[in-house]
Amino acid sequence: MTNRSLPAVAVLVIAAALTAACGDDAEDRRAAPPAATASTPADVPSPGPTGAAEATATPAAPPSARPTGPGPAAPSAGGPTQRRPASPPPAKLPARPTGTPGARQVVDAFKAAGLKVPNPRDRSVECGPDGLGLGCSELVATDAVTVYVFPDETSASDIAETWGGQSFRRGTVVLNYLEAKTPAADRARYEKVLTGLR
Repeated sequence: MTNRSLPAVAVLVIAAALTAACGDDAEDRRAAPPAATASTPADVPSPGPTGAAEATATPAAPPSARPTGPGPAAPSAGGPTQRRPASPPPAKLPARPTGTPGARQVVDAFKAAGLKVPNPRDRSVECGPDGLGLGCSELVATDAVTVYVFPDETSASDIAETWGGQSFRRGTVVLNYLEAKTPAADRARYEKVLTGLR
């Protein structure tokens, strides 16, 4: 081989090395480090005195020229990040009729009369479409009786009929004994207190 063919052979060797390093496969491109840019110099081959290619490394950029802080977030392998929708606003319950006692007021009256109302819980949120969907205005449950207040007498009457002998209605207020299993003898006392409320 003559000295004239050495530069041509060197060019072919470099081209083959670059082709092998770069590759045509998409996976290789994803796994490969980013290409050199003006801000990040790479090793550049330069011809030597004999005409053969020699690799000379250029110094890295000074620390002040390097980017600081996190770069833009790369998309996840599973696709774009999905945002959770904001929680819907709470359901607006119908207003309690003027002059009707509230569910909490009824429970307080039971307690003042010496009746058992253990573990009172405001469950008015269950009146709306995300709960029982009964359309009540207020709901307070105790371990002895559950008190419902409806926006009108028609709604209260309809639900009291649905519950049959397990409820008592006075105006727009309905007492429900289904969950509490209140003895029949005690029910009359709760109903008397409710009837006496204005």
